[in-house]
Amino acid sequence: MAPSKSDSSGASSNAELRFTVDGVAMVRLLGPEDRYLSAIEGAYPNVDVHVRGNDVTLIGAADDVAAVGRLIEELQLALRTGHDLGETEVATAARMLAADSSVSPSAQLGAPILTARGKSIRAKSIGQKQYVDAIDDNTVVFGIGPAGTGKTYLAMAKAVRALQNKEVERIILTRPAVEAGERLGFLPGTLTDKIDPYLRPLYDALGEMLDPELIPKLLAAGTIEVAPLAYMRGRTLNASFVVLDEAQNTTPEQMKMFLTRLGFGSKMVITGDVTQIDLPVGTSGLKLVTRVLDGIDDIHFAYLSSADVVRHSLVGRIVDAYTEYDAQKQALRQESAEARDFATRGPQRGMTPGRTPKRSSS
Repeated sequence: MAPSKSDSSGASSNAELRFTVDGVAMVRLLGPEDRYLSAIEGAYPNVDVHVRGNDVTLIGAADDVAAVGRLIEELQLALRTGHDLGETEVATAARMLAADSSVSPSAQLGAPILTARGKSIRAKSIGQKQYVDAIDDNTVVFGIGPAGTGKTYLAMAKAVRALQNKEVERIILTRPAVEAGERLGFLPGTLTDKIDPYLRPLYDALGEMLDPELIPKLLAAGTIEVAPLAYMRGRTLNASFVVLDEAQNTTPEQMKMFLTRLGFGSKMVITGDVTQIDLPVGTSGLKLVTRVLDGIDDIHFAYLSSADVVRHSLVGRIVDAYTEYDAQKQALRQESAEARDFATRGPQRGMTPGRTPKRSSS
């Protein structure tokens, strides 16, 4: 695609670009209720995008028009190579091209991790791609980020792929049985009945990646194990792909216990969100481990953000709003602490706000 004409004044800064998109591709490119088109316009507010039938016209600053044309080319290429297009993919491709116009977002996001039940599972953002690559390159990976960033889902997809490729002999999925406002003793049923709701999200994800009829057989054979974190104590996990979910709700002792279960030929992925800690008291093991193990070879910390959220677009805005609120609250606490410190110690030293201590004349 190339600009078909400049504006009437002859200024090189304005341009118009026209091209035609295949009928089926046009429907997928626009998205439901033209949401993808709106995402493109949101990424490039200085470009007017006009769609009539299968014809698309871009009008605006020459550089921006060229950028939008390149973006649409990449989105069409992504569709042709089997990518599931969504608002997240549109925004990610726009960011990647803005950072480096020579890259190909459709190629950078890579091949599917897993194709299951007619659905391709792949990284849908730059952060997710870096996270998935880190799992390939390291023995222990921590995926830390807010809800909806695909931390656990992608880790489980990598685990299923590793099992299918015979890179490991079993998958072990675990999480601490701690949730907001609930305690196991108050839940009805046997111990298994009490624990099952905490592990249900892991079963649900497995159901999307494997044949539902196959899962019970794999569970019965021990090829896949889904268990509370407490069941890991005293074990050595060899030839396994181990995923620890909701790691922000581990204690430092539990985190150390889990990490030292690592055996030969195994990988570990630990996921969590340090802004959603449900521990009643004490320090989160996930928070502590980021300081204790930082810089150790073959251990990687992958940090995801609201830009990597792949749920409803509103989720990313919710995450950002809470992040801003927490930052403001932290600043207020800091100010209060400084005020209390001055109130208790300042007057004893002859100090007033904004002044240095008085010196003796002797």
